[in-house]
Amino acid sequence: MPGLVIVGAQWGDEGKGKVTDLLAERADVVVRFQGGNNAGHTIVRGDEEFKLHLIPSGILHEGTLCAIGNGVVIDPKILTEEIEGLKRRGVPAANLRISANAHMIMPYHVLLDTAGEARLGSSMIGTTKRGIGPCYADKSARLGIRVQDLLDEKILRKKIMAAMEPKRQLLRPHAKDPDLDLHSMTEEYVTYGHRLEHYIADTARLCWDELDAGRSVLFEGAQGALLDLDHGTYPFVTSSNPIAGAACIGAGVGPTDIDDVWGITKAYTTRVGSGPFPSELEDETGERLRENGGEFGTTTGRPRRCGWLDLVALRYAARLNGMTGLVITKLDVLTGIGPIGVAVRYRHPEGATFDQFPYHQSVLHRARAEYEELPGWDEDITGARSLEDLPQAARDYLDYIADFIGVPITIVGVGPGRDQVIWVSGEQEAVLEAA
Repeated sequence: MPGLVIVGAQWGDEGKGKVTDLLAERADVVVRFQGGNNAGHTIVRGDEEFKLHLIPSGILHEGTLCAIGNGVVIDPKILTEEIEGLKRRGVPAANLRISANAHMIMPYHVLLDTAGEARLGSSMIGTTKRGIGPCYADKSARLGIRVQDLLDEKILRKKIMAAMEPKRQLLRPHAKDPDLDLHSMTEEYVTYGHRLEHYIADTARLCWDELDAGRSVLFEGAQGALLDLDHGTYPFVTSSNPIAGAACIGAGVGPTDIDDVWGITKAYTTRVGSGPFPSELEDETGERLRENGGEFGTTTGRPRRCGWLDLVALRYAARLNGMTGLVITKLDVLTGIGPIGVAVRYRHPEGATFDQFPYHQSVLHRARAEYEELPGWDEDITGARSLEDLPQAARDYLDYIADFIGVPITIVGVGPGRDQVIWVSGEQEAVLEAA
């Protein structure tokens, strides 16, 4: 730290919540900078499991401020339920701050998202149908409803009318839906405004003040680099930019405020929804990875597609984000599975090979991974707390990844528990000293 960005280095679901929770203990502020409640961060604390969708993962630390930045889109119903759910479990939300400039997901966004996927049929993108994409579309079209609008009923009503006008044709099948009644919608969202008012703040200035005072700010991303709207596997991507550069836009800070970028990757690869996946294993090994890793979506419960670690895509994500550190999660899932494949290049059906991530979708969609095989291990590694505790084959696997990607490994996850991690090369001490 003091300015550290945590980003997903794959297609999301890499374990960013756990890593953010670990680092948040020494951070002064954790700010979520993009995405919406299509994200799901799971944190295991002892016998308790917390599933967060909008609130930053640092909320479990009493002395840490948690901000939802302007780059996030917020469903106020989900957010208020999440706040109340934490309170019921003894976790206060007094340290939560919400950007007044963040955009709101409205009932018509959810309907449009669901209808849009239905129209696409077999070509559907695989969205969570939470209204994220239509909300970001309205933001770009300057028809969005912002958090601050909830505090002024007249402005809110006018903005809802303006936003719905160009959608009337698309919303015609839902004309009698009570959720789309202008009066009811305005009243409902004004009520949300009253409930959230004391959390609303200028979160950009909050970050500036902390950074100017030499304190630490942790920028938490959602989804992953390969789902980036501009640089991911378009159109099978999310509707925002889950890469390190977006932390500046989504939190309101400058590029020079970022000191480090840590990318999070599983020891293998997963993907939810449609889209290319060159290292996917549609066999017994893929099913074993899914079962061993509990690979089912936090938000949707959908089974995740599983495959060997894709080093071509991971190296692309490292360069795209300017990663200074790499966190490997779920190394323990590979125990007993060997030999272990790692994707080192792609091959097109017509014979061409690619050492770099292809920019053209026609190539990427038809490419399949070619692998190097590395020895596996059978020893239980969930109790390992240093690299020396790992079997030699596991250490060699980590060394191979770091050498291929060209980024040092900072943390290795060896189990779901908060303490089941290995800090590499004094990284824990470095983080604590910086904080």
